[in-house]
Amino acid sequence: MSENIQPPMAAKKDTVLEKHGDQRVDPYYWLNDRENPEVIQYLKDENDYYQKMTAHTQAFQKDLFEEMKSRIKEDDESVPFLYNGYYYITRFETGKEYPIYSRKKGSLTAQEEIMFDCNEMAKGHSYFNLSGLNVSEDNKLVSFSTDKVGRRIYTLQVKNLETGELLSDKIENVSGAAVWANDNKTLFYTTKEKVTLRSNKIHKHVLGTDAKKDEIVFHEKDETFSVYIAKTKSKKFLVINSSSTLTSEFQILDANKPGDRFKVFHPRTRGLEYNISHYNDHFYIVTNKDKATNFKVMKTPDTATTAENWVDVIPHDENVLIEGIEIFKNYLVVEERSNGLNKIRIMPWSGSGEYYLPFEIETYSAFVGTNVDFDTDILRFGYQSLATPYSVIDFNMKTKTKEVKKEMAVLGGKFDKANYKEERVWATATDGTKVPISLVYRKEMKKDGNNPLLQYAYGSYGNSMDPNFDSTLLSLLDRGFIYAIAHIRGGEDMGRQWYEDGKLLKKKNTFTDFIDCSKYLIEQNYTNPKKLYAQGGSAGGLLMGAVVNMAPELYNGVIAAVPFVDVVTTMLDETIPLTTGEYDEWGNPNDKEYYDYMKSYSPYDNVKAQNYPNMLVTTGLHDSQVQYWEPAKWVAKLRTLKTDKNLLFLDTNMDAGHGGASGRFEALKELAKEFSFLLDLEGIEK
Repeated sequence: MSENIQPPMAAKKDTVLEKHGDQRVDPYYWLNDRENPEVIQYLKDENDYYQKMTAHTQAFQKDLFEEMKSRIKEDDESVPFLYNGYYYITRFETGKEYPIYSRKKGSLTAQEEIMFDCNEMAKGHSYFNLSGLNVSEDNKLVSFSTDKVGRRIYTLQVKNLETGELLSDKIENVSGAAVWANDNKTLFYTTKEKVTLRSNKIHKHVLGTDAKKDEIVFHEKDETFSVYIAKTKSKKFLVINSSSTLTSEFQILDANKPGDRFKVFHPRTRGLEYNISHYNDHFYIVTNKDKATNFKVMKTPDTATTAENWVDVIPHDENVLIEGIEIFKNYLVVEERSNGLNKIRIMPWSGSGEYYLPFEIETYSAFVGTNVDFDTDILRFGYQSLATPYSVIDFNMKTKTKEVKKEMAVLGGKFDKANYKEERVWATATDGTKVPISLVYRKEMKKDGNNPLLQYAYGSYGNSMDPNFDSTLLSLLDRGFIYAIAHIRGGEDMGRQWYEDGKLLKKKNTFTDFIDCSKYLIEQNYTNPKKLYAQGGSAGGLLMGAVVNMAPELYNGVIAAVPFVDVVTTMLDETIPLTTGEYDEWGNPNDKEYYDYMKSYSPYDNVKAQNYPNMLVTTGLHDSQVQYWEPAKWVAKLRTLKTDKNLLFLDTNMDAGHGGASGRFEALKELAKEFSFLLDLEGIEK
């Protein structure tokens, strides 16, 4: 690697940002203008520097890409599901990047009807995403949305499935999904604020009419809330959901009467969260009402929906988190989480003979899958573990028998589950809290402290990081890496309190948990600081930024993908997507207490003159969730202050957004970059 290649240095143009009498001087604030040619040039210069500095790994990246691609069954298809008389299938063809959506009437042996071939639709576009497919009740029409930039701003259209023609109806700036009323001609859809991209309005469109005259049936004016619309599984009600981090409100409408007005299910009450499902003449409600921190299940008549009518069905349990329910004609299925593990509970409506699906290990993930059929004894669920490929399983709730409909194929002839070991261990955090860590590695691994180890975590929004199978990780495991998921606070892995203890004024628990997990893995001789690597994306990128400021000596390398690192500035800018809806997660910095706390951990504000690990930072120019300028500013500041000669790269995808490249194989190329970064630091060249 040439010592003569110099990194780009962004120009300093000090901007003074003042709040609560506190002044922050931001020398790189100017980078937040994507229309500025100087900004684009800087990003291109960083990309050029990254390419030159990693030129010696280019061949290895291609090999890694081909290796990961070779494990994927290219001519693959989903397990069909039956809905309203048709079997629906998503399939891929060899060598093609995008899915093909099709259906078959009545039988899997019937002639295939291709609804959408995304490979044809994506031609001429560097990014393409098809979303929100929704078939009308008479099976003749399908609504769909497309995004050709990556900012999650969609265009809604309707296709006639009998003729293949596109209707003239075309609606811009939608959130993606639309819902049919039962009359097969009325569509309800959501639009976004143009600046913040917050989903804020529900519209009603009648086919063949001018979309510009569509009625706004609901406008969510509270900037901390966003909205979406759906239909109950019973097909009886259309449902508008308004939600913020801590509060929810539903409105319902008879799906047979799209001309009527929605009525509020129960008025929003600060701190009250609820979700609704319809069955017979009742709604079933998953809610935190009555201080049910881990949620409980209640029910109410569909003619009397306000909270005074709700009665308990499954009471609150402080040791069991209720994550959701699925309703069938004869069964209530409950998704639970206890001691950090998924549980699926089967409860017959008859009231007797309830049971749990049996799972035998501690590093698995199980969840209820696509179950659109109401009148069936078959529950479709997904199962996987760190070393067990994802399986789709049909379970007969009456006979308690199961059929594996599909296990994800891992091609190449080299994968054997028996070659790997999985375990769950517990680190002790600074405050005495036990934090679980899921691990997978090759069985021949020795705990001698000399193993390269990649530690991953997220730790925000109550998102639990379950131990899922990922065939791409085999490229690391088979080269001697250990892979670890730290189930840190801020997620909901150990119940709702786990989330509460890692947000707002307790956010630093997320960072110290990750560091304490790292220390545990070092103390237990899984690895050492010269071989320990950390990875996180988005809010997990915030985690990476905080960790490298707090404990840089623990890590040899860090990958921060689309990282949220400029917390204070972003949370003070209400024009940025997500900001106002995030106050319940991070706090509102217009309040000095939250401002001071955020500033104390915000990665960008806390970069200082010290040694930092080798770092790869990635972003997308069109990212709508974490704006590209956050990682760009962070890298620019790190370049001027860090006191080491370790690698620091910024790789910007100039064509994509928060999710990266849109094609299934293009995404592998980005992953090959990340893996080659880690393997190169380990001196592994093939």
